[in-house]
Amino acid sequence: MEFVIEHLEKHFEKKQVLRDVSFTFESGKIYGLLGRNGAGKTTLFNCLNRDMKADGGRFFIREEGKEREVLPEEMGYVLSTPAVPEFLTGREFLKFFMEINRDSIRRPKTIDAYFDQVGIAPEDRDRLLKDYSHGMKNKMQMLVQIIARPSILLLDEPLTSLDVVAAEEMKQLLRSQKQERILIFSTHIMELALDLCDEIVVLNQGILEEIRRENLDQKEFRERILEMLREEGHV
Repeated sequence: MEFVIEHLEKHFEKKQVLRDVSFTFESGKIYGLLGRNGAGKTTLFNCLNRDMKADGGRFFIREEGKEREVLPEEMGYVLSTPAVPEFLTGREFLKFFMEINRDSIRRPKTIDAYFDQVGIAPEDRDRLLKDYSHGMKNKMQMLVQIIARPSILLLDEPLTSLDVVAAEEMKQLLRSQKQERILIFSTHIMELALDLCDEIVVLNQGILEEIRRENLDQKEFRERILEMLREEGHV
């Protein structure tokens, strides 16, 4: 399976955020989407998730030489700011999610087995989600995507709120989830992308550029990319 983006564009009034985004992502890989704050990474994800209408271009799945539309259930999105129903406990949330998706969940586990998978402690499982830390909410958001197993998973800087141990656990979890799927991991931290991802693409001036990993070992090349990532701001 391939996920293909062709000539995607997005602007806000006179500001062109996505100029001509084209790329082909292959299943079985984690792609690091590198870009400085404000480069348009979140805008790109919002267009792909159809939360925002693109101004031009298209995207689709290619299988065995045939093109088809990406179905809503095939696209998962882990937000940088977790969105969970804070009036439910962690257990109630997972139970509800599994019940409404029971026909599509393959080989379901027990709720506690899922909690174990992301390191949510037994004493936290029956607490209200509003009392979870930012990092724990992020784990819950990640967990429902692990259960649903969409073919394409967009991850918008999901590790920035986690401590060192939790972040390492989540990286191992993501590596275990990439088989037969496409994971696109947005970050502005080069070392994190190099550690986790199989391929690196840079979003700069509204265009996606693939970076060959062997080139990243060259000092001058790394310095050029770091310069792209310095400027602050957010889109």
